[in-house]
Amino acid sequence: MPMSNDELDPRDTEIRNTDDGPARPMASGPSEDSGSPTAFRGGASGVSGPAGTGGAGGAPFSAEPANGPLDDDEPASAGKGPDATMNAKRKGKGGEKPGSFWKELPVLIVIALVLAFVIKTWVVQAFYIPSKSMEDTLLIGDRVLVNKLVYQVRDIQRGDIVVFNGSGSWDEENTVTADPAANPLSRLFTWVGQQIGVAPTGKDYIKRVIGLPGDTVECCDEQNRVLVNGVPLDEPYLYPGSLETHQEFGPVTVPEGRLWVMGDHRSISYDSRMHQSDPGGGTIAEDAVVGRAFVIVWPLDRIATLPIPDTFAPLDETAAGATAQALPYALGAVAALPARSLMRRARRRGLVDIDIRE
Repeated sequence: MPMSNDELDPRDTEIRNTDDGPARPMASGPSEDSGSPTAFRGGASGVSGPAGTGGAGGAPFSAEPANGPLDDDEPASAGKGPDATMNAKRKGKGGEKPGSFWKELPVLIVIALVLAFVIKTWVVQAFYIPSKSMEDTLLIGDRVLVNKLVYQVRDIQRGDIVVFNGSGSWDEENTVTADPAANPLSRLFTWVGQQIGVAPTGKDYIKRVIGLPGDTVECCDEQNRVLVNGVPLDEPYLYPGSLETHQEFGPVTVPEGRLWVMGDHRSISYDSRMHQSDPGGGTIAEDAVVGRAFVIVWPLDRIATLPIPDTFAPLDETAAGATAQALPYALGAVAALPARSLMRRARRRGLVDIDIRE
């Protein structure tokens, strides 16, 4: 027999269907010993009618948030809702950024210095032009990039503008040098400036290659021009009036492994001509060459490449012609070696009666 509504246990929290009418919410579980209703202890209370907030059907509702009662001292955003999550993320990001940046900054500086050292040591280095000896090709204050790899794949050529180390033999009086600073920080900035080409190094020089190993260099012909292997050089890159300032020298034969170099501003360039009394007869060692200057990168209005001029093309053609003339003789000598060997074998075996004198 079904129970009537009056016989329902008020502590029963389930909603039961009866024959007398629709389902009605019942009171929550029993009160604790303190006598406080369950609704005020975070439980669910069945309320129907307009006074409740559970809806028209009287569905049970929670009197407090699902995550427990609010503390009077805790802001509403401290809960676990979406707003609270976004606030926590923003707070976390804002707190980590400055700390992580300052921690990574020393590492980034070290990496940048290592990369700069590797590049300038083995690939490309910038150099500052401190004197007028290469005018008008290079002016004071120009910055040039020097290729350090090019001579790993090809030989030095006449007309190349090269940077070389002249310590001990090419200490010019008008060379701009950087005074050593007593402050370690100042020395660091000076070193960095030298690596990026904004400060002079005081030991590296820049000149144009005129003579290669084995060449004969001299001056002058009837037009006051420099001659290499008897071929006069037409040098359009010279500073205006340089031809008139040429003084006789030579002939000088460039030793093996050395180079004859001269500046484009001949009247003030302290180059191979002025070092003829030094060891090497004014020449520099090929091993002292740092690399080839191939482009001006500063100032912006002077950006330009530094190609090899056509001045030295006749010398290259002469060298190519001499090689072509000697080639048949070389091939004949190579072909004669195996033929001579075969004739010897044939004579030893008695196959031929030709007398070959040793």
